[in-house]
Amino acid sequence: MLPFRSILFPVDYSDASKALAPWVAQMANQFNTSLTLLHAYSPDFLAYADLAPQFVELSAYSRQFEENRLREFARASFPGRPVDTIATLGDPAAVIESVMEHQGADLIMLPTHGRGPARRLLLGSVTTKVLHHVSAAVWTAANTVLSATPASPPQSILSIVDDTGESEVILRAAAALAAEFRARLRLATVVLLPQPSRGLDFEQYYQMLRSAATERLRELKGRLNIDVPFSVLEGPVSREVHDEAVRHKADLIVAGRGSSQDTFAAFSSGLYDVIREAPCPVLSI
Repeated sequence: MLPFRSILFPVDYSDASKALAPWVAQMANQFNTSLTLLHAYSPDFLAYADLAPQFVELSAYSRQFEENRLREFARASFPGRPVDTIATLGDPAAVIESVMEHQGADLIMLPTHGRGPARRLLLGSVTTKVLHHVSAAVWTAANTVLSATPASPPQSILSIVDDTGESEVILRAAAALAAEFRARLRLATVVLLPQPSRGLDFEQYYQMLRSAATERLRELKGRLNIDVPFSVLEGPVSREVHDEAVRHKADLIVAGRGSSQDTFAAFSSGLYDVIREAPCPVLSI
């Protein structure tokens, strides 16, 4: 997975996309990657399909307009840097998946931006689909993070692992990034403790869970020969990860997406909630 060699940056010309551009440039410069900008535009001209024979001409005009617009965005956002551009008709998530399948990329960078009344409850549909369907690493951040924080190399990285087989891959990636950026690295896991019942003493069971989690982290560190401080957190995943990131001034959170990448795995890992609530960008692998 590392070092990254190719970055795909889906662009929709929103304020979030514009705010993300410096972060993309920083990552591309750090790893000296190739960079491709992708824009999927909607078939608005199909509303005029009954006006044929102008239909073909209108379609070609729309495609040329979008290609020129994306090239101009690339020139303005990445001056002096070679950038490939792809503007194509289709659903954004489907287009991203298709480009990944045929051209590949190590890293996709995009904002979360959920829209509408549910934006505080859900990630944007494009982000959700990309996290669900694409196997490449995905770097994403909430709009508030992009607008409030200038792009700069991370100085503090928080790696979140669980008790699945992904943990080794996650920690290796986080350690490689920390070495690349000369950043501090911290490891954490979240233990979900059951709610106590009246008349029952759960403390011994809680202590067993804490001890097991602590031993897993020590064993993981020893197996990979990565000596970093760690924390065993207790409570809702998104809240605990947010608070731990704030406590240690994390600039980047590295997490997994569930080895099977099915809907249940993504939700059970709490990744969507973590991304939505994180005070910094999240790299999911």
